[in-house]
Amino acid sequence: MSEKIAFLAADTDSAQAALHELTEIYGQCDFKEADYIVALGGDGFMLQTLHLCQNFRAPVYGMNRGTVGFMMNAYETDALPLRLSNAEEQIINPLIMKATLVDGKIETALAINEVSLLRAGPQAAKLQIWVDNRQRMDELVCDGVLVATPAGSTAYNYSAHGPILPMGADVLAMTALNAYRPRRWRGALLPKTAVVRIDVLDNTKRPVMADADSISFKNVKKVEISSETKIQHRILFNEGHGLDERLIQEQFV
Repeated sequence: MSEKIAFLAADTDSAQAALHELTEIYGQCDFKEADYIVALGGDGFMLQTLHLCQNFRAPVYGMNRGTVGFMMNAYETDALPLRLSNAEEQIINPLIMKATLVDGKIETALAINEVSLLRAGPQAAKLQIWVDNRQRMDELVCDGVLVATPAGSTAYNYSAHGPILPMGADVLAMTALNAYRPRRWRGALLPKTAVVRIDVLDNTKRPVMADADSISFKNVKKVEISSETKIQHRILFNEGHGLDERLIQEQFV
């Protein structure tokens, strides 16, 4: 019995052309009934697809029709069912962000890559950091701070000079963005089980926004971040090109 494949594509011309080509060869089915979901686009579209399909059983296999494509496989049309059946599976737990806004409203969102707090005005943010109900930093003056998963450690975190994390390390990276005081503080490594709370000090004069994989909320008063182990994202990679190998390669570029 042949496996059922659902193709999802970004709105770009290259992704839509790939969608047409692949569905002509392999057909199309509803992603809710698929054995495999194939995402055509870049890393941003891959994140959208993982969020969209997190409650369905099928793993997601990405093919790069975007720019960087760190979470994607190379685009090839031949022997796709064989590549899917032989693929390496990586399971990822997202972060859950609970943001309390200045008006008292509470917003929640999931992040596969990172949760970030960013200044939303001309002045630097003033943040207070708590880990597992213990205050770890009284005041961090900065452009922002982020908490990244291993899967997201090569994205915004790495651009901010944060560490690349091996997939099996069970740690999170907390990385400062342009820290002014303490000037030399770059961040910390935290256990995956840690519950992080970040309070925004002087939030009227120094407004801050919170972002979880491009889901953003303005006028944040505090944010709580933790791993959501009940959700498992299943991502497929070609043999010998899984996330562990990609993370190693990234450090020797």
